[in-house]
Amino acid sequence: MAISTQQMSDWCMGLLGEKPEISKLALEDFIAAAPGMDSLADVPSGTPVLVRGDVDAKPGEKIGDGDIRLRSMKETLQFGCERGWVQIIFGHIGREPEKSLDKVAKRIGEIMDCEVDFIDDWLDPQTLTIADDVAARIKAAAPGAIIVLQNTRKYDIERALWKAKPDDVAGLAESLAKIANEFAEKVAKVYVSEAFSAGNLDTSTCVIPAAMDRVALGSYVADQYHGPLKDCLKTQMVIFSGLKIDKLDNLEAMIGRGSIKRVLAAGSVAMALKKAEAELAGDTFDLGMSEDPANKAEPYYIPPERIEQAKKMLNESGEKGIEFVMPIDFVLADGSISDIVGPGNQQFDVGPKSSELYAQKVGEFIDAQSGASEPAVVFHNGVFGMFEDSRFEQGTKNFVPQLKRMTDAGMKVYVGGGEGGKSLDRYGQPDWITFCFTAGGTVLKALGGKQVPYLVALTMAAKK
Repeated sequence: MAISTQQMSDWCMGLLGEKPEISKLALEDFIAAAPGMDSLADVPSGTPVLVRGDVDAKPGEKIGDGDIRLRSMKETLQFGCERGWVQIIFGHIGREPEKSLDKVAKRIGEIMDCEVDFIDDWLDPQTLTIADDVAARIKAAAPGAIIVLQNTRKYDIERALWKAKPDDVAGLAESLAKIANEFAEKVAKVYVSEAFSAGNLDTSTCVIPAAMDRVALGSYVADQYHGPLKDCLKTQMVIFSGLKIDKLDNLEAMIGRGSIKRVLAAGSVAMALKKAEAELAGDTFDLGMSEDPANKAEPYYIPPERIEQAKKMLNESGEKGIEFVMPIDFVLADGSISDIVGPGNQQFDVGPKSSELYAQKVGEFIDAQSGASEPAVVFHNGVFGMFEDSRFEQGTKNFVPQLKRMTDAGMKVYVGGGEGGKSLDRYGQPDWITFCFTAGGTVLKALGGKQVPYLVALTMAAKK
């Protein structure tokens, strides 16, 4: 049955956190509510099934090169092929609307050892109608066929909810209901969410499920939440870094879960904590360019309210016995090493004394866990400096072996993907850790207490 404009309006309110029965749910509630692939085992051969795939990849020359996200979909796609479904994969690549999924479609064919049909122009952006010839190609596809639709971000409707506020929903609901109903009528009424990294409010991810008869969480995504991510909810030591100060929110929420005992900080998070610590002690710590209001538009800028947030974290964490380990020296823009940052300067990496301190604290943590009844869980996110520049890579390069040290000591060590994953590839080996996620942003949302949009959508769809 088609979804009405009012129903879509209610749906979007749920996505935006305006429905208490949804917003109060914890990550564990969403994981439990989302149906798994087994729930679709009775879907008959020949049925069209929409697969929101993790297609944001850059395939290299051969399988295994730049296609880890595509390979993560294989079990789910195989499940559908064995049952004769016609699987229509859609999703985005990058943020630019002009980017194409043609190479992704080719690589999916190589991974699945089959021909994959690729449909370029599938939507009229003015009328939000799916072309009749697209519906005809899907209808004519043989059981077991796989079809890939062009980059969803080619169309503005995909990004309609990105910056939406509750007051905007009334003006968006009609268009969103239209596109959702078009998919249900002309493409498929069964939907599988197999894009672990899809953490934004994309229409393909969060809106289309509203018009579906059946939904399910893909095998890989379900495994992430029921396995490694669930483990990370018990993190006892977190290594947190990166350029963006909003990671402070993620760290605060993770600490709020109550299991973390030690935080090793670097990057902008450490800068805020460092200044907060100094001010709490009646001292000062100049962050240089990072606190200069002239740089408000820069990603490295740390506003005063973040320092206040850091003070609150330190005060509350002190009461809970949580130890914060922050850098004690820095590599500045000119390559010099300094115990301070200071006016006009900017830190680009932690210095050698900081690396020694981190290694010491890792050793203390290992010793403290000796004889524990179960392995300690460690979560590592981000890098310590601008490691892509060899002048500022040493802090990260020095720390990666500490991950192996903890793994060798019997701990479960998880890396949050993104730059942390890249640094492991560059300076370590895959077996130095327990697991590396393929989507750092999604992991931070989940662990940081923010609701993951596609889990919200699947939960609401399952409750229909």
